[in-house]
Amino acid sequence: MAIERSSSGPDWVTPSGEVLAEALDERRMSQSELARRMDRPTKTINEIVNGKAAITADTAIQLERVLGISAAFWNALEAQYRERVARAKALQDLEASTDWLEGFPLRDLSRLHLIPPARRKAEQVAALLAFFRVSSPAAWERQWLQPNAAFRRSAAFRSSPKSVSAWLRWGEIESERLSLARFEEAAFRDVVKEVRGLTRQEPFSRVLSRITELSSSAGVAFVVTPEFQGLHISGATRWLSSGHVLIQLSLRHKTDDQFWFSFGHEAGHVLLGRRRDYIHNEEEADGTDADEVAADEFARRLLVPSSDYLGFVARKDFSEAAIREFARAQGIAPGIVVGRLQREGAINRSHLNNLKKSIQVARF
Repeated sequence: MAIERSSSGPDWVTPSGEVLAEALDERRMSQSELARRMDRPTKTINEIVNGKAAITADTAIQLERVLGISAAFWNALEAQYRERVARAKALQDLEASTDWLEGFPLRDLSRLHLIPPARRKAEQVAALLAFFRVSSPAAWERQWLQPNAAFRRSAAFRSSPKSVSAWLRWGEIESERLSLARFEEAAFRDVVKEVRGLTRQEPFSRVLSRITELSSSAGVAFVVTPEFQGLHISGATRWLSSGHVLIQLSLRHKTDDQFWFSFGHEAGHVLLGRRRDYIHNEEEADGTDADEVAADEFARRLLVPSSDYLGFVARKDFSEAAIREFARAQGIAPGIVVGRLQREGAINRSHLNNLKKSIQVARF
């Protein structure tokens, strides 16, 4: 009467009818005798033994009285068996949906342990549905592709909806690990100012932890999830149904200037007044989206006030010493100054990259 279990439930369960047959053999009791003792038709007992009928709650109580085996045991056994049968049928049904897997970053999801290994494609479909917390590919489409899904505005999402949705879902999962206060815009504005002072601190892992802590206190989930191959996404900002905000960065460039600009950009989306979702893909940015342009300007002003930056550029001294001194006076990392000078064409993109810091997240 053993029942084997796995982390997701019973891996296999002995049919309840077989267990009943074993119990009758142990007691040297026939099916007809059991039927008499239970005041039930012999046909009903035979159907239970042969798996054609289920053990109901009433039958379980009668079996407890006659066989001395608790009703709780029979009820649990029957429920586990029926669940196992239903799972097997559901998996069989998913065989028709294996084409849906095409386009998802399955190798990345498996490597990152976001979905478990699978022996069959149908099992992979089931694992992916569980990852997205939906019951079917059709439900996934309604959840992620419906017209009112705000992130569908992004060209990045339209060009690769399956990969982008997987990356966004990963961000949701990471955000669920955080304890978030109620979102307060004024509190997050103060957090952003404080975060600016972290640009010169090390190690980067400690800086990330501090940003996460500060942001959480203002109701903003800050997470870092490296992009999947081929996505080219720097970050995303989303307003969650819980009332919180999710800022998700990818660290795609792996240098401190890009990280801090990306954080400032996404923070700008939170604080500039329009509560909509954004996905930032630099390759597809054409400078025509007013919200993206405003977020870029917010990031620039956050890191270096415009008047100070223009004054520095006007002096036309872009030596390493001059940049280090200007960055020190601003209280920011020198790589941030180099990155802005490069983006705006004041210096060549190959110049002074030694002032930038390489960053990475060890857990990935």
